[in-house]
Amino acid sequence: MTRAETRERNRRALLDAAFHVVSRDGYRARLDEIAERADLTTGAVYSLFGSKNGLVVAVVADQLRPYYEEIEREVPAGLDLSAAVDAFARHYRRSCDGPDALARLSLQITLLDMALHDPDLGAQLAASVRSQEEHLIALFTGRSYDGGTVTPHQARRLVTALRALFVGLTQGVTLGLAPDADEQYFADSARALASDVSLLS
Repeated sequence: MTRAETRERNRRALLDAAFHVVSRDGYRARLDEIAERADLTTGAVYSLFGSKNGLVVAVVADQLRPYYEEIEREVPAGLDLSAAVDAFARHYRRSCDGPDALARLSLQITLLDMALHDPDLGAQLAASVRSQEEHLIALFTGRSYDGGTVTPHQARRLVTALRALFVGLTQGVTLGLAPDADEQYFADSARALASDVSLLS
């Protein structure tokens, strides 16, 4: 195995271990336990990620990247804004029934708790999420809407609103607080947001 392959294997092992330990323990997660679970040393964490916070931020990016790639596949380029938002909403709702839905919610809540305890980590996490959301902004930019096309500024405002809507609804579905929030409900709610001219202006 080459040095690069070994480094990537170690990186993957630490990301997987950190996902499990951080999801369970939040800001109390210990680097030595993460390293032990990955069959590595804490020195490997510092070598590959710089710090515990660097590892946590990398875990978030690692979880979000394939998620946004899935969305790009589910929302074809030829759809207008309303149809694109509909497809996005339905995909988001289906993810609530996925085998990792509870683990994903646990990680979201844990990361929020960690950010409240460590403002520096919170700022790093926010920057990481915003950089991933650029994929969504690009996905909606240029789509036909109300006789024109969606600008990057409008797409950014819409993505912010959709994120808030879907995070809240997903928590409700996963915790059993929104039993009637099916795909159609997600789609109707999202299209209502996207049709509000004042939101996009």
